Amino acid sequence: MATVDRQRTAGLELNALLQRAFVKTADAADLPRFEAEVAGLAALRETGTVRVPAVGRHGHADGQAFLELEYLELRSLDRTAGATLGRQLAALHRHAGERFGWPTDNFIGLGAQPNGWMDSWPRFFAERRLRPQLALARSKGADRLTLQDGEELCEKVAAFFVDGHPVPSLLHGDFWGGNAGMLPDGTPVVFDPACYHGDREADIAMAELFGGFPESFYAAYREAWPLDSGYEARKTLYNLYHILNHFNIFGAGYLGQAKRMIARLLAELRG
Repeated sequence: MATVDRQRTAGLELNALLQRAFVKTADAADLPRFEAEVAGLAALRETGTVRVPAVGRHGHADGQAFLELEYLELRSLDRTAGATLGRQLAALHRHAGERFGWPTDNFIGLGAQPNGWMDSWPRFFAERRLRPQLALARSKGADRLTLQDGEELCEKVAAFFVDGHPVPSLLHGDFWGGNAGMLPDGTPVVFDPACYHGDREADIAMAELFGGFPESFYAAYREAWPLDSGYEARKTLYNLYHILNHFNIFGAGYLGQAKRMIARLLAELRG
């Protein structure tokens, strides 16, 4: 896709975009984050299951990175839209790949999200999700005991899947209430993805972590595709990834929660 600065004066073009679309801007070095978002939105759109914003141009303008998206008048999900989205997410998750991962690294919020491909989901989650966050947490000042316990947990992730074999579902990847809404006609919309192929329960776990979805959403999803036994323990495992990411981005306020989650998971395994 051609960038604006190849077409006309960058500053004037960015001002024009701001008048007719929803435009995200960031430091120029953050363009890869917008490019990853474009790829994720395209992947979701191609399934024909969920409504996502249309993508315009992206590139550099006026010394900044920008991403032009369709402007949508969004509001909070009501009961009906929540149920519709639950069924749509189950349909999205039935779009499965052959392996776990994603063709390129991308981002989870402001944090880097390593990917690549693996045949083993437990190994992928330990190596591409938990361990990178623990390594970053070390540089952010996490205490030695937390890091040691986190490493022990990584070694034992497979124990949470003795009775289950997840398929590589296409995931939204950053599925919390702030990344979903509905149009005035009730059509659900999702945005700001961090896509990869993984266990579908990871999306549901994050939806429960921060809330923002009506109960009808969870009920409709479970009716369309019931969750496997052992989900409650795996929910904590999956959400530990997001809490560690929040610690690494936002600071020490999330460390205590991460420590409690790690302790709960290890107790489950030792129990």
